[in-house]
Formats: sequence, structure tokens, C-alpha cells
Amino acid sequence: MNTYSRQPSHTRADMALRGVYEISKVLAVPGRLETTLANVLTLLASFLDMRHGLVSLVDEGGTPVNVVGIGWREERAGIWFGRLPELAVARIFKTGMPVVVPNMEKSSLFPGWSFEGPGQADSRVSFIGVPIKDRNSVVGTLTIEQIWDETTTYHAADEDVRFLTMVANLIGQTIRLLEMVQRDRERLMDQQRLLEKELVREPAHKGIPSDIGIVGSSPALQQALSQIRRVARSHSAVLLRGESGTGKELFARATHDFSPRAKKPFIKLNCAALPESVLESELFGHEKGAFTGAVAQRKGRFELADGGTLFLDEIGDTTPSFQVKLLRVLQEGEFERVGGTQTIKVDVRLVCATNRNLEEMVTKGEFRADLYYRINVVSIRLPALRDRKEDIPQLACEFLRRFDEEHHTQHQLSSSAVRVLQNCYFPGNVRELENCVRRTATLAHENRIVEEDFACRNDECLSATLWKSAVSAPFPIIQPRTSGALPARADMPAHIVPENDAPEDSPVDNVKIGRHELLKALETTGWVQAKAARILGLTPRQIGYAIRKYGVEVRRF
Repeated sequence: MNTYSRQPSHTRADMALRGVYEISKVLAVPGRLETTLANVLTLLASFLDMRHGLVSLVDEGGTPVNVVGIGWREERAGIWFGRLPELAVARIFKTGMPVVVPNMEKSSLFPGWSFEGPGQADSRVSFIGVPIKDRNSVVGTLTIEQIWDETTTYHAADEDVRFLTMVANLIGQTIRLLEMVQRDRERLMDQQRLLEKELVREPAHKGIPSDIGIVGSSPALQQALSQIRRVARSHSAVLLRGESGTGKELFARATHDFSPRAKKPFIKLNCAALPESVLESELFGHEKGAFTGAVAQRKGRFELADGGTLFLDEIGDTTPSFQVKLLRVLQEGEFERVGGTQTIKVDVRLVCATNRNLEEMVTKGEFRADLYYRINVVSIRLPALRDRKEDIPQLACEFLRRFDEEHHTQHQLSSSAVRVLQNCYFPGNVRELENCVRRTATLAHENRIVEEDFACRNDECLSATLWKSAVSAPFPIIQPRTSGALPARADMPAHIVPENDAPEDSPVDNVKIGRHELLKALETTGWVQAKAARILGLTPRQIGYAIRKYGVEVRRF
């Protein structure tokens, strides 16, 4: 029975005003939206004789995203909302006006509906639904069911509609306010991340920023960085070329950090790591429902990099069909998300990288010529590690320092260890050097790393075997050694400990072995020093001294 059916009209108006006041206090308290709406319905039930009450919020496509009932879990409330006939709910969304049904059992909006529950035989159930609006858009509904009897009047129903409309308006304003707060929160968090990024990053200067990870001072490296600084001032596309492991991602980051876009996002993507269908979604984004698993709208890397820099690694591994789609974005500066029709414009500086011969691929028709000219505005070739051997000691010490920080250890490189590294070809470049240092530090017997700790000194390095099959002409992995210890320098890294390696006074002088005998043992064992040492009854260290003493060039096959 309606609580106010027997009350004077002015009393009902006073109570409705009190109800709006109490509900506004509930909506003003910060909290989870579902909890707040449930509290509103509970409070509403104390002012109206409600059989059921639901608040349902929908997204732009009309799909319910929040359904809340009185004392119900969201699952049960959603089930009850699904039982409401689509005709009744759709009328509220279509007209944006309240819908009142005095008797649900006899209404065409509720076909097949019958009263279920305790009550008098002559009782009837009414339905009142009002829209929840954000500006002029309907974003949800507030619906209730009431039991009418002979004492209920239509005037009381009109009062209830006005009361529910005011409550729905308050809910709509609260939802709008929460969305504004959420947008402001995301904007402030983005600003905070940018500020934190600026605090930890040193300003761009003529040196190498400490946070981009480029280590070295060789002429070849400085020349590449000089080119990076010059091209960074423009907005031209950059193509970084070089062997695998030369640090193309670090140089792409340096291009961004030296540019006027340094305060904007730097977004990266490895084109070879994803299939074409996923790559398209990653770069351009997708709309909700564009494909199986697309449960929500998602921005692509181009959109995320708007105003900043997008780095596409391994651009040479993309398919011709995908290259067509990429070319359009580069030419027009616009695209559509997968499954979408809205054209999105972006301002992105593109940096690409590859270790493949794009010119040969263009000739064979494997790479589009028009895309090649679009991304190859400025081409910078990064030096291989063998072209910047002066940087090997500094790089090795930096990798050793990172290893020690991770494992809470303390290691040092002896001068003989550095000599081993400097004499290695390192076909895998900086990446292979790092792996070599980390492996040696892991297996070293002592904190001081010496020559015998390296895999190549124990016949365990597979680099020569790997790269022999990867190139047409074999090349030596270990180049001729230089005699004597490393010269003492004031700028020698702290992780390198000079040692007194004196070949003339080495233990090999106590062993009667000639150059011819040494060469015969090495050739017999396929130039494996450890095996040659066992044949001659020497240690690997003594073999090393003998090789340096006679100036023998070590061969690797």
C-alpha cells in the first residue's frame, strides 16, 4: 500500500522534499557507485511502498553496465532487469519521458505478465519508470513496482512520478560529476608521470644522458650520436640501420630525448614480434566488438604517441599488405581504428629500425618502394661493436655493475679478462657482450674475473659455430692477442684491476716447448687450447702465455 495514499497532498509534498534532501546527502558521500546507488534505493523504499526497485545504467551502445537493486547482488539485479519487457524499457530510452503502467497484468507493454507474491486477490501491481539523463542523453533508468489497492489514487501516482524524476535527476548529475572527476584524475596522473619523468632525466646536453643507457666514448659512437642530435631537432622520419644487438632502441630513445618532443610520449613496438592482424590492432587500435575478444575500445600506438615519437623496430619484417596501411598513416597523418569509421588525426614523429637490407628487399618486391622512401628520410648507420672496441672495457664494467646490483655481489675484471673481451669479434655486438659478462660473472670461481673464467678459454663458446653457419665467409672470433698487460690509465673503470702479466717470466719458461711443437699440438686438436694443453702436459694459462710469446694467431673455424 502506498505510504501516502491516506495523507493530505501537502504532507506528501513535504515528505517528498525530505526524501530528496536525504537522498542528496547519500549521493554527496564519496564511494563506489554501485554502493551509493544501492543506498539510494534503500532510502527510497522508506518513502515509497515499493515491491521492487532497480537503477540500471547503460553505455553508448545500450548495454547495461551497472544494474543495482534493493539489497540484491549485481547478478540478481541484472537478472530481474532482464525480465522487464523490452517494450517498456525501450520507450523510456526512446522518448526520454516517464512511463507509468497502473496495471502491469493488463498492459500491452507487459505481455504475459502475472502477479506473483503475497497480497490480496484484488491487488494489482503498477510500474513506474523514469529516465536518468546526462544533459539530453538518457544514460539509464530508475524503475519501481508498487502494489495498488482500492485506497490508491492516480493523484498519488503523479506525486510518485515527480518524486522519482527528481531522484533520477540527482543520480544523473552525480554520474556526470563522477565522470568529470575521473577524467581530471587521469589527466593529473598523466601530468604527474611526465613530471616524475622530467625529475629523473637529466636535460639534453652535449654528453650522453645517463638514463638512455648508451655507454662509450669511441669516435664511431660519438659520430652516430652527433648525427642523432642534428636530426633530432627536425620532425623528419629516421631510419636506424645496423646489425642485431647494436642498441637501435637506445638510439631511438636518444632521438626522442634530444628532440622538442621530449616531454611527449615515446611509444615503441617490435613489428616482428606480432602477426599482421594483431599488429594492425596494436598500431591503430580497435573499437569494441571489432573482433572476438575486443571487449572494450582500445587506443593504438599511433594514437598514444600523438605529439611524441613512435619507434617501430624490425620494420623490414612487415608484410606488403600491412605496409600499405602504414603508408597511408605516414602520408595523411590519419587513420581509423579497426572496426571503426571515425577518422583520427595524429602528429607523430616516426623512427624505424632494421637490420635487413631494405634496398635489396625493394628490388625483390618484398618491401614497398614508396614506404621505403617515406621512412628513409634520414638514415643513420649504427656502429658494430668491433668498430668501437675502445668502448668494450667501459661497457663490460657497466654490465658487471648491473649484474652485481641485481645479485648483491662484488666482481672485478682483471686486465687479462679485459684483453679477452677486446680480442673477441662479438658478432652479436653489445647484446652478446652483455651475455658474455653475465655468464662469466655467474660461473666465476672468485670475485676477481680472470682469463680462464671465460667460455672461450674452456672450449665452451659456441659463437664461432653459430656465426660460421650464418655468414658466407668465416671470420675469426678471437683475433691476435697483444702482448703485455693493459697500460695503466687514470680513467680506467673501477671494475678493472690491473695485473702484472709478464710473459717473459711466465711459467711457460720452465717448460721446454718450442714454437713448432706448440703449432703441431694446436693443429692436431683443431686449435682448441684446452685440448692442446692436455697433450703437452700444460695448463690452459701456460698455453696462453706460449701463444703470446711466439705471436701465434689463434684460428677459429
